[in-house]
Amino acid sequence: MIKSMTGFGQSRHVDKDTEVLVELKSLNHRFLEVNLKSAEIQSEDEEYFKKTISKKLKRGKVDIHIKVNTSSNGKLEINSELLAEFQKAIKNELLISNELTLRDIKDIPGILKITKSSKIKPPTLKKVFNKALADFLESRIEEGRKIHKVLINKIDIIQSKQKKVSKLCKRDLDKRIKIYKKRVKNIIEKYDENRLDQEITHLAMKADVSEELERIDFHLHSIKKELNNKNSSGKKIDFILQELFRESNTLTVKLDEPETKNIALEIKVLVEEMREQIQNIEWHG
Repeated sequence: MIKSMTGFGQSRHVDKDTEVLVELKSLNHRFLEVNLKSAEIQSEDEEYFKKTISKKLKRGKVDIHIKVNTSSNGKLEINSELLAEFQKAIKNELLISNELTLRDIKDIPGILKITKSSKIKPPTLKKVFNKALADFLESRIEEGRKIHKVLINKIDIIQSKQKKVSKLCKRDLDKRIKIYKKRVKNIIEKYDENRLDQEITHLAMKADVSEELERIDFHLHSIKKELNNKNSSGKKIDFILQELFRESNTLTVKLDEPETKNIALEIKVLVEEMREQIQNIEWHG
């Protein structure tokens, strides 16, 4: 089962005069990175959140948003020392008088500090967080299901095109042999027909792509098997897709008939799209 690195989870708790909202969002990232965006959370709670997430995830950039609304009275603190320094500075510069208003100092960092008296208890906060986390993890699984469906669909399309290329290549081989024979006949007046057929067939077989088609088919079945594996490995899928892309590229280069080459190019594009899509899943192993 594959999981997406993108996800969203939310949980809300209301208790008397306090409301707590926890939101978790994640995006693609090579490693696991957890960021907490809240000025109302204690360091020990932050450590708990990050440790809990690290046990559940391997990759992704996760943002935790925690908002606490309370109707309780807040507390206003004034940094008297910093205020005195500010008054002294403006007096020395003869900027304004010593009579300052709240409007004058409210936007100066460090002078005013307003703290809300939250009554939220740590166990309650953790409970709300864990609910949001469960919702978040489920969303990653759901997104993983969508990615799985997209990848399987692309594999089915590639397999269909691969079979078509295989069929066309047999037709193209006969056509190529006839073209070679016609060219040689125009040059040589007397020739050994059996020897000529051998040489022409040899030349034509150099452009044979049956081996590439077999490898593509093998890689497609390997990816399907891995996608349907309960403990699927994103790293392994990525490796197989690299090999699949290499074979599809070789196939495109070796083919020269326009119709067949175009189908091979479509296969190459689909493989590249799968490689981009697989970067969106969480890797295991």
